[in-house]
Amino acid sequence: MELTGKQKRHLRGLAHHLHPTVYAGKEGVSEAVERKATQELEAHELIKLKLGDGCADDKKEAAERVAAYCNAAVVQIIGKTIILYRRRKADPAIVLP
Repeated sequence: MELTGKQKRHLRGLAHHLHPTVYAGKEGVSEAVERKATQELEAHELIKLKLGDGCADDKKEAAERVAAYCNAAVVQIIGKTIILYRRRKADPAIVLP
C-alpha cells in the first residue's frame, strides 16, 4: 500500500495524540507482535508500534516486516516508534485526502 505525501501528512496529524498499542521487546518483531499489530489495525486503522530499548532489530527493517505481514503502510518512523496505517474493509473511520 502506497500513500502520497499529503496522505502521510494527514495521518501523522491524526497519530500525534495516539499512544503505542503494540510493543516489541528484546525478542524483536516476533510473530506474536505481527498478529497483535494486525488485530489493532483492524480495530483502529492507525496505530503506533514501539520498539523497546532492548530490541536489537533495525527499526526500518522491523517497520517493513510488520507492514508487509499486515498489508499496511508505514506512515512514519520516529525514534523507535513506528506509525502504521491500513484501511478497514468494513466501515472505515479514516477518510484520506
